[in-house]
Amino acid sequence: MAGVVQPANFSNIRFDIPELKGDNYKVWKERVLLNLGWMDIDYAIRKDEPLALTDTSTAADITLYERWEQSNRLNVMFIKTRISTSIRGSIDQHEKVKDLLKAIDDQFVTSDKALASTLIMKLSSVRLIDVRGVREHIMQIRDIVAQLKNLEVEMSNSFMVHYILNTLPHRYGPFKISYNVHIRINGQLMNL
Repeated sequence: MAGVVQPANFSNIRFDIPELKGDNYKVWKERVLLNLGWMDIDYAIRKDEPLALTDTSTAADITLYERWEQSNRLNVMFIKTRISTSIRGSIDQHEKVKDLLKAIDDQFVTSDKALASTLIMKLSSVRLIDVRGVREHIMQIRDIVAQLKNLEVEMSNSFMVHYILNTLPHRYGPFKISYNVHIRINGQLMNL
């Protein structure tokens, strides 16, 4: 039939959700939340827990609470299956998905800061070695900078160009001078 929108076939869609191992936290969290949302079971993540049921609870209250409870239970089980057993023990056990996600967030925010510090130290010690070429040297620095960007530590392209030039040995002096002169001339032409 023309013009009829067919519902998505969820069984045909696959999201690669890596197991949380420590160095993949941001990707892991994005994919877990995407998958839970796509399966439409993320209600307990999006909404606060409803009031506890009482003798005076209406049918709507009961339905709402049961929906939240089922979503919460499925979310907790799903998340726990995507965490490495070596990490699972270091994360406090929680019955509510929001509390579990907060505990995981708290665990890995400090890990991100430590990783960023390690990468900055690595970046500051990178020097061109004769065994490798200049291209590999630049690619190594760009890789570290990309990892830092994922940790929300950003550096401008201009800074990185000058940083890379300063990591080159003295024998690249004529190249550095040529580059700086070229940039200065082009910059003056741009201002005309």
